[in-house]
Amino acid sequence: MANIKSAKKRVLVSATRAARNKAIRSEVKTAIKNVEAAVAVNDKEAATTALTTATVVISKAASKGIYHKNNAARKVSRLTKAVNALA
Repeated sequence: MANIKSAKKRVLVSATRAARNKAIRSEVKTAIKNVEAAVAVNDKEAATTALTTATVVISKAASKGIYHKNNAARKVSRLTKAVNALA
């Protein structure tokens, strides 16, 4: 553990931010899994609603700097493509 007061604070702040980032990443993964599960059972309506939710969650994560904007765009694009491929 650090001895300097500012270094101690940095350790605490770093841990707090890491926990926040981890929680948001987990939320994104869950949203993506929900869309993929709906696509797997060919449920177009459920997939569309899950896609809307996932898009919002991914966009928020990108705006907070947890994902790069291109990474977020790629995730949304792949999910949209999968949903649109349903009959």
